Amino acid sequence: MEITNIKQAADRIRALREDLGLSMQEMATATGRTLAEYAAQESGETDLSFTFLHKCAKELGVDVVELLTGETPHLTGCSLVRKSEGLSIQRKGSFEYLHKAPNLRHRLAEPFLVTQPYEEEEQDKPIHLSYHEGQELDYIISGRMRFAYEDGGDIAIEELGPGDLLMYDSGKGHGMIAIEGEPVVFLAIVMKPEGNAGII
Repeated sequence: MEITNIKQAADRIRALREDLGLSMQEMATATGRTLAEYAAQESGETDLSFTFLHKCAKELGVDVVELLTGETPHLTGCSLVRKSEGLSIQRKGSFEYLHKAPNLRHRLAEPFLVTQPYEEEEQDKPIHLSYHEGQELDYIISGRMRFAYEDGGDIAIEELGPGDLLMYDSGKGHGMIAIEGEPVVFLAIVMKPEGNAGII
């Protein structure tokens, strides 16, 4: 599949929101943004994180792949995606995601092959934390990662390398950066909370 145009995804979010009669403020609340932050993302002025897309899809009652491609997943039962194939999602100067099962309907999880570039300026800053319902499993394929996780009132930091695996409650703050001068590549499986099997 071709690389997704994030501006087109933003346009689909706006069109669906208007079709459903939802206000921008309602969507801002549902996605955990201020009205100004939401407006900037819906207009395509700022990048769309996958957490934001997940929350939009849930509020709009669609599959996240429909926001990204304009098409509804059509396979039932089984989906085979070969090496290097999938739905490619590139964000501005950040993670590259390759969705590995975009055509399977009613997925219970979202599998991604993720490449995060090494960024020198990130090395001495606090790691940005994301939040989304459910659980996430991250398996490191190559490179090294520094992972931050909200544990009570503290932030726990771990460093991981090839073969290491994380599984965590993604409703708590979590984030990661590539370390040691090279990109980190990992398989991320985002699992939906119980009762949300139809959409994410």
